[in-house]
Amino acid sequence: MKKLILILMILSVALLYGCTNNPAELDDFAKCLNENGAEFYGAEWCPHCQEQKAMFGDALKYLDFTECTEDQQKCADEGIEYLPTWKFVDGTSVSGVKSYDYLAEKTGCSLS
Repeated sequence: MKKLILILMILSVALLYGCTNNPAELDDFAKCLNENGAEFYGAEWCPHCQEQKAMFGDALKYLDFTECTEDQQKCADEGIEYLPTWKFVDGTSVSGVKSYDYLAEKTGCSLS
């Protein structure tokens, strides 16, 4: 039952965000986030992390993403306490699923 809920949640997010942006735009947005120092920390077991990942789809490969279950030391060194967490070059960090608009505002990137 938990898997079904997770799948439905991911599909809902993918439909909500995927229908408004084409893959090339998401690729460029994710590349810009990476170039502007945004770091995304998550874990495979975290449903909110899966929701955030689903927003980016295949463009996830362009993000600076750390899987905390695989790189526990880096996440500990970075002070990651909650997942998902985004860190920015201005030294701020924020936890939870973040919208494209929020990420754009923090990094100066735009999603056309």
